[in-house]
Amino acid sequence: MTSPIYIALIHYPVLNKQGDIVTTSLTNFDIHDLGRTSATFGVEKCFMVTPVEAQIKMVDYIKKYWREGVGERYNPDRSEAFKNIEVCKDLNETCLTIEKLHGTPAKLVATSARESKKPILFKELRGQIASSHQPVLLLFGTGWGLSPEIIDRCDGVLEPIRGLKGYNHLPVRAAVAIILDRLLSPHDEESGFASSEMGGSLHRERSEREGIK
Repeated sequence: MTSPIYIALIHYPVLNKQGDIVTTSLTNFDIHDLGRTSATFGVEKCFMVTPVEAQIKMVDYIKKYWREGVGERYNPDRSEAFKNIEVCKDLNETCLTIEKLHGTPAKLVATSARESKKPILFKELRGQIASSHQPVLLLFGTGWGLSPEIIDRCDGVLEPIRGLKGYNHLPVRAAVAIILDRLLSPHDEESGFASSEMGGSLHRERSEREGIK
């Protein structure tokens, strides 16, 4: 029993350096790298969330190229990474898509580089994922982070990734990979290192859900 995991990269509403609500630009690098990261960790879908019609069309064009065009024949691995990339105009559409797939609303978990008053600990969320069927949607912000409006909608905020030298502004692609590893990769509780035995069990369960032999 594990929760289906979804991620969403939010481009609106997010904050800029001054704390204003803005729309950020979607980048080609994020689409490619988050697709690869999602495929690596068995994420059900990776949503690119933007209200900008031109950027929605860009995601559709890039996905079609790698899934149906020359890109599929040139690089089948990249084609596989694009399988679960989706684009939505807002968080409401994203949540509705997940609810239609599972018949139940997703647990919304915000991520942030900032400390929050009562964060969800990685260990806590790992336990919830391992013992529940409720889908989990991890929200990642662009710019200078998710807006208060988005965070207020969430069931909680995940504890931040903490750096060592006081600098704490990871690229979102790096943050996604680190967080998915901490939440989904099997770790021996004593050593903290990945366990191949646990990994095999997790892989089998996810494969059975996806119909992969």
